[in-house]
Amino acid sequence: MNPYAQRRARVLAKMREQGGGVAIIPTAPEVMRNADADYPYRHDSYFYYLTGFTEPEATLVLIAGATDQAILFCREKNEEREIWDGYRYGPLAAKERFSFDAAYAIDTIDTELPKLMANVNALFYALGSSQKLDAQIQAWLNSVRAQARAGITAPSKAVDIRVLLNDMRLIKDEHEIAIMQRAADISAHAHARAMRTSKAGLREYHLEAELLHEFRSHGSQFPAYGSIVATGPNACVLHYRAGDAELRDGDLVLIDAGCELDSYASDITRTFPVNGKFSGPQKTLYELVLNAQAAAIAVTAPGKRFTDGHDAALKVLAQGMLDTGLLNKNKVGSLDDVIANGDYRQFYMHRTGHWLGMDVHDVGDYRDHVPEGEQKPWRTLMPGMVLTIEPGIYVRPAEGVPKEFWNIGIRIEDDALVTASGCDILTHKAPKTIAEIEAVMRA
Repeated sequence: MNPYAQRRARVLAKMREQGGGVAIIPTAPEVMRNADADYPYRHDSYFYYLTGFTEPEATLVLIAGATDQAILFCREKNEEREIWDGYRYGPLAAKERFSFDAAYAIDTIDTELPKLMANVNALFYALGSSQKLDAQIQAWLNSVRAQARAGITAPSKAVDIRVLLNDMRLIKDEHEIAIMQRAADISAHAHARAMRTSKAGLREYHLEAELLHEFRSHGSQFPAYGSIVATGPNACVLHYRAGDAELRDGDLVLIDAGCELDSYASDITRTFPVNGKFSGPQKTLYELVLNAQAAAIAVTAPGKRFTDGHDAALKVLAQGMLDTGLLNKNKVGSLDDVIANGDYRQFYMHRTGHWLGMDVHDVGDYRDHVPEGEQKPWRTLMPGMVLTIEPGIYVRPAEGVPKEFWNIGIRIEDDALVTASGCDILTHKAPKTIAEIEAVMRA
């Protein structure tokens, strides 16, 4: 059984636990960019997770009942449109290629769905995710309800299908992990390429071009997100996008970039000197962030909480802020005071990681499921989870802040797979220590 069919079987089992019913999972719509040009098409992650099907205008229907069924609605074969837009599977070929029980033309969905929704217990779909889908489902329900005198009943409850799928997607299987490792390797090589290319006088977009070349030349279909290439003070802007700022001798460059490969994201941040040599103040803060990340990695393991890594990194960063004089001990007090009062947020204002998978900020609750009414603790880490570990420090000019640290922005980010004994860093091939970075840039 292929991995997509295995996942469908698991979802159907979860649906039966709730009394059975019909699940409706559409793919993403095509979106016009301007005039006759579309944005590059990217399918819906939930839909792809259960199908492996990448064409637009498609919907998956799962029926959990006396006989389980997985049905695909997709575009008909159309040789004329294939001349313009490329190959289409069509229902017959899609059924065989992707192991569906049945497949129909998408044009028949308004006729077929009311039949499939008749006399079932529940309707599973992404509640409120799309006005168009909500309207379609309302029309299908009304069609079923109109047959009440014939003894036909409509679903009596609605369940958000994402609740079932999010926990599944949070734990990656071997198929997913293999793809994510390949994506991480491609992205790691891209960061090394940008380091080797860097020199004063280039622009941020030159390094972005090097990243994109490495992504695409190794088979990545897209960047996983808009690449951040930020030099000098731009590195203190968390969501800065690669612009036209000039790389200057003596400045740092912060690059937060990763590719998407076969629908799975990678996410790496590296910070390096334009000229290949860290200055004293840059080295001081870089080692501080690197030590904070090491502390977070050390507590990323099964049984630990999602927030344990953040707490470990925060202690290292806050102590470093006191030791370097970024924070005045006489004004802010002890390490515990700095953390309790949030004084560290002047230089570190984000959390240390997020889930990673098909989406760069992947699905999955960050707190454990507990009985209603109880306070939810942070999520317990389990083997198969993938998360980023990305502490940073961002020093904007301010009164009382040592000037040698002004306009230094540093973030170090890796992708961690939780294993049975700890975690594996998928992105380990990206140069990270000062010695590694300087060696790559010398070469």
